[in-house]
Amino acid sequence: MIARHWRGWTKLQNADAYENFLGEQVLPELQKIAGYHGGYILRSDTVDEAEFVVVNFFASWDAVKEFAGPDYTVPVFEPEARRLLSKVEPVARHYEVRVNTT
Repeated sequence: MIARHWRGWTKLQNADAYENFLGEQVLPELQKIAGYHGGYILRSDTVDEAEFVVVNFFASWDAVKEFAGPDYTVPVFEPEARRLLSKVEPVARHYEVRVNTT
């Protein structure tokens, strides 16, 4: 299994909208991909911004590439997400899942 990890930040006033966008639009689309095995949206608020860490799980590199394309290290953004994000990590990181305790 492959874990895809990415981080982005919003201004605090955009954080709820971005979280809702991920939960209502992005994740349902991901669930349509064969080999998608769920994910997590993590959020940490500070005084003026919110950091989001998104971790998605895929059965194979082929499933990752179905989502992200052949250059799978490039983060994938919908126009709405790009509008809400104030800064982004330029690379999505990938890890082989070695131990799963769930």
